[in-house]
Amino acid sequence: MTATTMPERVLRASGVAATFAVVGLAVGACGDDADSSDTTTTPADNAAVSTAADSGGSYKDGTYSATGTYVSPGGQQSIGVTVTLASGNVTALELDRSHTKGVSATFQGKFASGINDLVIGKSIDDLDDISKVAGSSLTSGGFKKAIAQIREDAAE
Repeated sequence: MTATTMPERVLRASGVAATFAVVGLAVGACGDDADSSDTTTTPADNAAVSTAADSGGSYKDGTYSATGTYVSPGGQQSIGVTVTLASGNVTALELDRSHTKGVSATFQGKFASGINDLVIGKSIDDLDDISKVAGSSLTSGGFKKAIAQIREDAAE
């Protein structure tokens, strides 16, 4: 058995600690810090759905599209959002995830699997509180940017 000197043990220990720190940061940055079925919104689930008139916005009925961008550990990502509005409420939603690959594509897929329940039937003015959907937290940033653009485009 070879004796290890004190400086060698310190270097090994610090190398292991640095490896764990890097892995921890990468996992934390991906936004999957909870059960993959988590869906978080700020308003209470039993809150009344307001109409565009109630929340101050007035929107033309129709179908609108915009692309929102956000930054992930893999770099800048984008998500295309198409919504159909009737009386200020979202009646249909489509996401374009075709430009995203790798881990970000996986998280966008999780986001897509749970977003309809949070959006369909709701006022477009009430979508800013969406922060995490099915374990995906970064995609919501791009989604909210696209919704903000759609609000501008649909404003009367």
